[in-house]
Formats: sequence, C-alpha cells, structure tokens
Amino acid sequence: MIRALLLALLLTLPLNALAWGPLGHRLVALLAWDELTPQVRADIQALLAGEADPTLAGVANWADELRANDPELGKASAKWHYVNIAQDGCVYDAARHCRNGDCVVEAIRAQTAILADRSRPREQRLQALKFVVHFVGDVHQPLHAGYGHDKGGNDLQINLDGRGSNLHALWDSGMLNRERLDEAAWLDRLRALPLAVTLSRPALPPDAAAWAEASCRIVREPGFYPPQAVIGDEYVQTWRPQAEAQLRRGGSHLAAVLNAALAR
Repeated sequence: MIRALLLALLLTLPLNALAWGPLGHRLVALLAWDELTPQVRADIQALLAGEADPTLAGVANWADELRANDPELGKASAKWHYVNIAQDGCVYDAARHCRNGDCVVEAIRAQTAILADRSRPREQRLQALKFVVHFVGDVHQPLHAGYGHDKGGNDLQINLDGRGSNLHALWDSGMLNRERLDEAAWLDRLRALPLAVTLSRPALPPDAAAWAEASCRIVREPGFYPPQAVIGDEYVQTWRPQAEAQLRRGGSHLAAVLNAALAR
C-alpha cells in the first residue's frame, strides 16, 4: 500500500524537469572535465570553492534538487529544463517554443552569458555555472526536446521486465541502470566513444538550438516510441547506444561551452 502511494506521488511530479537521473548528469559533467583547459578548470574550482562537493559532478544535479531545496527558484526555473519541438518537425522557433525565454535552449544561452560576465557577483556566476552544467545535460536527453502532448514521454506508460514505468524514466535512467555498471565503468565506456567537438572551436553563444533539434530527431525515429506497452531487451539493445552517444555528446558540448565562457 505504501509503495503504491509513493508511486502515485511520483507520477504526479513534473518529470519533464528531470533528465538522465543523477548518474547521467554526473557522467556528462565528468566527461566535460576531461576536455577543459587548465585555466578553465582553475576558474571553475575557484567558483565551486565552499560547495559541499566542489566539483562539476558534485553540482550536476543541483537544478533538479531545487524543488526540494529552493521551491521558489525551482518553480521559476521549471520550464528551463526542456523544449517541446517534435510536433513541429524538430525545428526550433524561439517565438513559438520559448516564450519569455522559458525553455532549455534560451536558458543555456542566458546562463552561459551570466557565467561569462566577470563583472557579475561571484554568487550569480556560481549559480549560472550550476544551471549550465545541468541544462546542457538536459538538452541531450531526447525526450527533453520531444512532444508536449505526452509531457516528453512521461504520460506513456511502459512495462519492462515486469515493472511499470514510463518512456521518459526509461531514457532518464532505466536503460543505464539495467547495465549495473558503476560510475567508473560507465566513464570508461563513454570515454571510448568519439568526441563530439574539438577543443579548438569553442564559441558563444552556445549552439543549444542545434543540440535540441538533434535530440528531437532521435525522438522521431521509427521505433523510438514502442508500438506496445510491454517492451523487452530488444528495445533496450536498440536504443541504449543512442543514449550513450547523447551522454558523450553532452559532455563534449558542455566542455566547449565552459571553455568558451571562461576563456581569458
């Protein structure tokens, strides 16, 4: 009875604001750290000094924890985690898809600009860093650039291995957790994948719209939405490589953003 009540509570939460789960967001941050310049690493360490875990991975899930730790900021930033563009052919239009800048594309751009502005107070730039680390991860989760009518797959119930879930949760963490790898093993696996960008071409503003559109195109691929609620290992084996590639791209793109924003 208690378990059923907890599940019911979880299903009422605005899960469009969650992506990859804690492991996935930490992996994006750890992959990004590999590609940062020494100077940018030093600047980030200075900004993070005093945090409970003063690392990129340590703050990677901060934005998802705001609903519990800072409800007012969590509510204000809730729409910054996603953008719904699949219904429009995965072509981003700010006026249509991001009114008042309330979507992940414009949030990445706005928070990166704050981070890059060294005239701003340290506290503002620290908060912006936390948002950027998280949102770049978010935009690479395909369902965070998917359809609005099913809340990014949250309303599509599925059953895998006899357990009920939804498509969004499966992509957030279900497929990763099924491998039963620890963080170090996942890092080794993802580091073996090709880099998404090179260190020599960081640029501002970040090309967040292109990342969202690329994520969205995955959502529209045949078979991404399973034809029936009960799915098996075949779905996981088909789509987990895409999830892994997106994590790898997320890490590489995050590094490019941070290298550009903090370059001297």
